[in-house]
Amino acid sequence: MQSVFDPLVWPTIWPMWLTIGVAIALLLGLAFRVAATDLLAVTALSILVVAQDLTGTTLLPDPTDAVAGFGNKGLITIALLFAVVAGLELTGGTELATGWLLSKAKNLRDTQVRMLLPVAAFSGFLNNTPVVAAMLPVVGDLGKRLSISPSRLLLPLSYAAILGGMCTLMGTSTNLLVRDEYNQYIAEMRANGAAMDLDELSFFTPAIAGLPATILGLLYIILTSKWLIPERKQAVSVGDDPQKYTVEMQVEMTGPLVGRTLQEAGLRALPGLYVAEIQRADGRIEPAKPDQRLFGEDILILVGDVDSVVDLRKIRGLITPGDQARKLQIPAWRRTLVEAVVSPRCSLIGKTIREGRFRSNFNAAVVAVARGGRRLEGKLGDVRIEPGDVLLLEASKSFMHQQRGGSDFYLVSSVERGEVRRHERAPLAIAIMVVMVTAAAFDWLSILSAAMVATVAMVMTRCCTTSEARRSIDWSVLIVIGSAIGIGRAMEQSGAAGEIANGLLSIAGGNPLGTLIAVYVATVICTELITNNAAAMLMLPIAWTAATKVGMDPMPMVVAVMIAASASFLTPFGYQTNTMVYGVGGYRLRDYIQFGLPLSLIVAVTTIGMLTWWY
Repeated sequence: MQSVFDPLVWPTIWPMWLTIGVAIALLLGLAFRVAATDLLAVTALSILVVAQDLTGTTLLPDPTDAVAGFGNKGLITIALLFAVVAGLELTGGTELATGWLLSKAKNLRDTQVRMLLPVAAFSGFLNNTPVVAAMLPVVGDLGKRLSISPSRLLLPLSYAAILGGMCTLMGTSTNLLVRDEYNQYIAEMRANGAAMDLDELSFFTPAIAGLPATILGLLYIILTSKWLIPERKQAVSVGDDPQKYTVEMQVEMTGPLVGRTLQEAGLRALPGLYVAEIQRADGRIEPAKPDQRLFGEDILILVGDVDSVVDLRKIRGLITPGDQARKLQIPAWRRTLVEAVVSPRCSLIGKTIREGRFRSNFNAAVVAVARGGRRLEGKLGDVRIEPGDVLLLEASKSFMHQQRGGSDFYLVSSVERGEVRRHERAPLAIAIMVVMVTAAAFDWLSILSAAMVATVAMVMTRCCTTSEARRSIDWSVLIVIGSAIGIGRAMEQSGAAGEIANGLLSIAGGNPLGTLIAVYVATVICTELITNNAAAMLMLPIAWTAATKVGMDPMPMVVAVMIAASASFLTPFGYQTNTMVYGVGGYRLRDYIQFGLPLSLIVAVTTIGMLTWWY
């Protein structure tokens, strides 16, 4: 037997071991948070690229092939979907579409039921990546309102989308790829006079195993996530900000908040902010209580930090009193929130905001005023400006540049996430999203083409601006996905993934059930090591060959590959939606293993059991 160190053998072996070593090192680096996720992924890919470039081996992808993943259609689609979601978020479209269901959520379990069931259902008929992308900002705001850590919602969101996508051919790109390859195998066999009795995959064929696995998986998520997913909180809470603003908001006359109590409107659960009093339209001032009902033109006096004020302005049905902001001669898409500190030389010192005609003099509307950590009494327009007051202004994006050399304000700065919501464009943003999804779902356009058209439409209709669309893209997510595709190609080209898969198949011997289990396990391992699409394409020919050798119908093997390739619950980069929530939720690798391993076992046992019973 030849040694692996034999000069004739070693050139064909070392690329495989290097690739396996790099993949393991990447997993360990992610587990121990050695560096940023995108840096680790690029470093791992760089090692493989440099090794191939120096040695010229054909068993590793050359530099061009290794970085081709950054031009992958799926990756570009995700980038475009970030911009589409920005349009939905900046218009309040996602809140308008989901608010009727999620606004009544009361606790973690109730929230998960209201969120996960529709997400799983939609993911069966839409690509699950845009479903998760559209829900990310909604989940963030919902978590703040109910004081629920985002980590308790985002990973279940990703897993629910994955489960729902297993049930149909359209739910995930993996199933479509497998369907196309499987049909090609059948066509080739029929051309040779065989395979006449083999059925083609129907739209709901994956549901034989996918639907029971989804039901049991959702039950597991809802019942156990409270204990198995730790809370990952920000190092500094928004409630720790000592700067407290006094802000006025008016209830829109025909808005969705009319007739609701403060509790029902979600205004008693905003972190870092409380309702101090309500000024009725007839002039009466009442202390705020949870069971008080809101009426049109009521003015709410609230006190809170800047982040909470920004979140407050996202709520549909609340407007600036007197509609001062809309009187600005600036379109909404050119406005933003700005913090400005009043200097002792300001021309408005000693005057109230109303007397100083602030909007006319500065072309900006005062949204809130902070004076130390205390609440200011009376209406916002009656507050007398003093040196050192911090004003939260709605102004043009050029306001900071205009005031930079002036003497009225110190420390003029923009507010993070301070873009002004364009609620009047929310129905338009939703319509663009629906058209995009419909065009992709009915194969009128590829999802990439549909996403391109939707992105352009969002910008052209001013649901978001070009700069806002660019800022919305999470480049770290794209870098990780592009690097993972390159590492996946190295796993396949070096023979590492094939050796792992063949080793598992040899354990099964000639037993059909054992072979089915081995195919499923091998596909799951490949999915976690590389990506779902690459794992499916690698394992499909192996599954077909294995079924032929043991003399069984290849259909259960093919469905097993479909389900297993999507059943990525153990790592953050085995599936795109897992990667998308990884950084946002502040997760660690052990969170995926701790919560995902039982789910992976549930899906595996259910899938194998259903396929064995059905076929």
